[in-house]
Amino acid sequence: MKSIPSIKSVKSFVADYLVAEVFLALTIVSIPLSQYSGMFILQEILNRIARNAFLVFSLVLPIMAGMGINFGMVLGAMAGQIGLIFAMDWGISGMQGLIFAALIGLPLSVLLGWIAGNILNKARGREMVTSYIIGFFFNGIYQFVVLYLFGSLIPLHNKAIALSRGYGVRNTLNLDPVRQALDKLLMIRVGGLSIPLSSYLVIIALCFIIVWFRKTKLGQDMRAVGQNQAVSNSAGIPVEGTRIISIVISTAFACIGQLIFLQNMGNMQTYNAHDQTGFFAAAAILVGGASASKASITNCFAGVVLLHLMYIVVPRAGQNLFGNANIGEYFRQFIGYGAIAFALIIHAWRTHRNAEKAREALRQHSSAQAGLAKEAH
Repeated sequence: MKSIPSIKSVKSFVADYLVAEVFLALTIVSIPLSQYSGMFILQEILNRIARNAFLVFSLVLPIMAGMGINFGMVLGAMAGQIGLIFAMDWGISGMQGLIFAALIGLPLSVLLGWIAGNILNKARGREMVTSYIIGFFFNGIYQFVVLYLFGSLIPLHNKAIALSRGYGVRNTLNLDPVRQALDKLLMIRVGGLSIPLSSYLVIIALCFIIVWFRKTKLGQDMRAVGQNQAVSNSAGIPVEGTRIISIVISTAFACIGQLIFLQNMGNMQTYNAHDQTGFFAAAAILVGGASASKASITNCFAGVVLLHLMYIVVPRAGQNLFGNANIGEYFRQFIGYGAIAFALIIHAWRTHRNAEKAREALRQHSSAQAGLAKEAH
């Protein structure tokens, strides 16, 4: 006979998944108000999982290594976009174009990830805010390269993607040559739903890679470093090198994830397509129940579904309820940023609570030891 869960265990579960529960409640209220059909919502969710899940998964390893949410993943997104610019400039289309963009973007993302990892090692305990600032810094370099170096120092063969002055890339880059090249590689229809099976196979392969990686020596080292750096260092684990590798892998995954995202969209806002990449990925994984110190594959999938389900239904619900779609749009932005703030506040509170419990347990243990010593005398 199964035991009935205690009130304490129920409270713990509610506290651990509070962000996800709030989002789920908001979504449940908004679905009937949006008046969207179930088939439409399901098709949109399937498309958005295929488009965004890879980017969210790129956050898992840095969290496991104790570095929090890697907002510096935008460096990988920038590298992927530079790869796409070269692919469009050289007229490489289809899957060949995506592979070519990845071959250019991945080495660049590895280099950027290595630089970011070394910087983050100098800012221990403040990795998240530091990674956010690193993203801003490299964004300036990216803007300079794309706006001035392309067409001047870096030759542009395709004048259609260049600005009228002869150098710099256009604000909006048409990605028709690679538009949904991966999605359409293996597209199936089930009950009126179009499922980009090839994109899902790539995401499933990444899940298996993450599961396998966690069991490797390097994966175990990352987990140990995330739990306690001092103990890991005493055990002979190269703490700094392990942390750098986690950031490098995360940045490389973000590069591939951005390519998957952009090929699905079919166009690229050259100067700001990467801006919100880290924000949306972080919001999704936190909404899925992850924290700044613990994340799983389940958190990634749950977060993408919950966050984007809200993004689908809330604007329409706001329009139907208040007669103004902008209210729903403002609410969507507010909730997105609020999810990150709320999750980080809960993480800080939980960390403080656990520290207090540990100190209380230590005091009780010390008192007990003192009592035993008195009795011995």
